[in-house]
Amino acid sequence: MSRTPPSAERHQLVFENGTAIGTSQKWDGGQYCSIITSYGIVGCGIYDLKTPEEFGQAIAIAKGTPECPLTEPEDLFSARIVGMTARAAACGIELGDTGRAAVEKMLIAARG
Repeated sequence: MSRTPPSAERHQLVFENGTAIGTSQKWDGGQYCSIITSYGIVGCGIYDLKTPEEFGQAIAIAKGTPECPLTEPEDLFSARIVGMTARAAACGIELGDTGRAAVEKMLIAARG
């Protein structure tokens, strides 16, 4: 049985309102990606919202499909937000926003 070693990558992403870190992690049979800002995270559907909600964290998630998974942080740019914590909503993120719009709102909120 051939196994591919897991991989984890990160790089800086530049947005209109600042910079963030894009991450992707892959392993046999799975993957996830995220964009990390100073305010919170825009990520794929692997993120659970219950625990971040309990800790008061800003998390907004988008969901891919088995046919079109979200594997790279750039995949989140056009993906639609399907869930979020109260802190993410407090910075203006709404269901249906693109991941790019959610990141921009987090970057603005991080400025205070």
